[in-house]
Amino acid sequence: MRIRFTTTARKGVVAVTVAAGLALSAVGCSGGEGGDGKAPTSASASTATGSDPSAQEGADESLAEVKGEDGLILKLTSATRDAGGFVTVSGEMKNDGDKPARVSVRTAGDETEIIRHGSSLGGATLVDSAKKKRYYVLRDTDGRPLTTTNMPRIKAGASIPVFMQFPAPSADTTEVTFQLPTFASATISISG
Repeated sequence: MRIRFTTTARKGVVAVTVAAGLALSAVGCSGGEGGDGKAPTSASASTATGSDPSAQEGADESLAEVKGEDGLILKLTSATRDAGGFVTVSGEMKNDGDKPARVSVRTAGDETEIIRHGSSLGGATLVDSAKKKRYYVLRDTDGRPLTTTNMPRIKAGASIPVFMQFPAPSADTTEVTFQLPTFASATISISG
């Protein structure tokens, strides 16, 4: 039996393959606190270092830390543009509270297509204020968001790696506002 893929299906297979690779690499980069001694803030601007840190290399530095509900803090460690026209935002979700917590189902957003695939960070967006454009999380050909999905309950003091993939803004856009339902907004820099 021979399987034929349309151009759209081929792109979807590539997107799923990229997402799976990113998810596998994100699982390998879970770690503890960043150790930077900073108190969590609603948003902290990034500083350019002149390099393209991977999610593992950037674990001690963050683009932003944003507070959510129930003591959850999302630490964004990288926003990397790749040649395929995507921006991958990586980081970790930490439970800074004293009780186990779950990421709110509201982080999946309110689009039926994304919600039907379970809990996720599918409601995340990047906003380019200068060009007045909003970029939504990408989806595979079955409508699944290209983000961390099915997040477990996070124990007090523990963290889990997370990622979200978006269409890339134009090459001259280097700063965007990251937004995720139930979390504060933050301005982040795109590298690459």
